[in-house]
Amino acid sequence: MENAVNEFAKLPGIGKKTALRLVLHMMKQPQDQVAAFGAAMLKLKTDIHYCPKCHNLSDHPGAECSICSGPRRDHHTICVVESIRDLIAIESTNQYHGEYHILGGVISPIEGMGPEQLFIDDLIAKVNSGTCNEVIMALNPTIEGDTTVYYITKKITKQNVRITSIARGISFGGELEYTDELTLARSLATRRPYDNYMQQSE
Repeated sequence: MENAVNEFAKLPGIGKKTALRLVLHMMKQPQDQVAAFGAAMLKLKTDIHYCPKCHNLSDHPGAECSICSGPRRDHHTICVVESIRDLIAIESTNQYHGEYHILGGVISPIEGMGPEQLFIDDLIAKVNSGTCNEVIMALNPTIEGDTTVYYITKKITKQNVRITSIARGISFGGELEYTDELTLARSLATRRPYDNYMQQSE
């Protein structure tokens, strides 16, 4: 039981007390349900892969995700997000129909996250390929998020690409994951050139 509690406690947001409650709950369940739970976790790890193009989740190793391979998507627009959770949040608005690029984090020297730890080079390669017309910066409105947007913008401004940022309907310091769908949808619809945002910030 102690080993099981320790494993549950490794999950984000789960402390020892919550982990103990979960373990006790699992012990009350029929064996087939517990086995199904364990099998689902193993299947999640073995059958889910990452898209080589945008780093979203994919069902097949080495294959593009359903968004990148979708024939009805706008493959000339890239929405840059920090994580898969942010991608899901934006997709739930049904207002965006382009591609995504997941960075895997933001630049944060305090946490040891520099540009080399993120998928920034992949994004630059996409832009340099000449097929991209617009890059939408949809990172969390925090100091780290703005720093990352500034860094990326400096890397791609020489390309003939429109760089926009989602409107600040999202409060500074907030997170996309917890923003309601209406606010996210409006922020996407009223996005503006990134240069305009930088001028107002100054």
